Amino acid sequence: MRVLVLGAGYAGLTLTHRLSRSLPADASLTLVDDTETHLIQHELHRVIRRPALAAELTISLSDLFPDETVRRARVEHVSPEEKTVALDTGETLSYDVCAVCLGAETAYYGLPGLKAHATPLKTVADATAIHDRFIELGPEDGHVLVCGAGLSGIQTAGELAALANERGWEPKIRLLEQAHSVAPGFPKNFRRAVRDALTSEGVIIETETTVASADDTEVHLEDGTMAYDQLIWTGGIAGPAAFDGIRHRVRNTLEVADGTFVVGDAADVIDADGQRVPASAQSALREARAVATSIEKIATHNPTAGFSPRRTAFRFDSPGWIVTVGEQTVAQVGPTILTGTPALALKASIGAGYLTQIGAVEEALDLVRAEFSD
Repeated sequence: MRVLVLGAGYAGLTLTHRLSRSLPADASLTLVDDTETHLIQHELHRVIRRPALAAELTISLSDLFPDETVRRARVEHVSPEEKTVALDTGETLSYDVCAVCLGAETAYYGLPGLKAHATPLKTVADATAIHDRFIELGPEDGHVLVCGAGLSGIQTAGELAALANERGWEPKIRLLEQAHSVAPGFPKNFRRAVRDALTSEGVIIETETTVASADDTEVHLEDGTMAYDQLIWTGGIAGPAAFDGIRHRVRNTLEVADGTFVVGDAADVIDADGQRVPASAQSALREARAVATSIEKIATHNPTAGFSPRRTAFRFDSPGWIVTVGEQTVAQVGPTILTGTPALALKASIGAGYLTQIGAVEEALDLVRAEFSD
């Protein structure tokens, strides 16, 4: 049996790590990624304030898996109907089972000028560019617009505010959100705590504000304009290029076609309770575990049995949420809101737990030390 895992993000690494230990000896397992490293994405915002941390947020895939497991290439196209994957090397890989874990791209929704003038936050290069532009503005009364108040936008605005506070600068950092509150879609008490943290860091919050377009000096809103010196876009996600930008809607088995699973931000997931699953690292990890169980069933199934093995149904039951806002950390565990050292300790333990799970023990220790070093 030929098993492909496409993408070395949270879902891809979790799947590959588990399947490398559980698949039958006669099954082949290949992880395809266009880089040689795994990025600890939930810590990426920290590079905005501390660019030197970039090296600590990447883990070499060769340190985690044998060379024969990892294939460096960019996935150009996935054909679930034909069970093939086209690579940028010109090769086509065939598979029996495939897990598409390619993550999401930044969605600009066709808004004129936005892609040309705004910086997203998807890569280390993006985070470094955000830092460099902010430093370039200097101590003058600059105007920074962060568009989109999901978790990425909240963390970006918080890091810039903390960086300004460290330097004694007083720029206007505005966080724009189309919905009626920051962190829309999250529990009310979590939203309130996040808003309080942003305000205390000096971030100006503008909700019910819809971006229509942008030029090199202004963002055009539905009801006016807003000048900027730095523009950052964290306003949405689209599917991977290998799926032509489509985030496939998948039900609780996370299977888009027989033998082809879509996991993590690449998918628009409806779980076993009929609820839409938020795009997050937490969701990706939990989805990957369910899909790993399904793939194990397929790999060990007797083909003469006359039926297909039942896929594992995914149910998203989150214990809570956590986000960093500059110098502060806000966590929700059940109905309880945590801030300060308890929230920071929880964040460090979650991150370290993930890294330990995929075999990156030294990186887990480094992460805990880094969380408490500032």
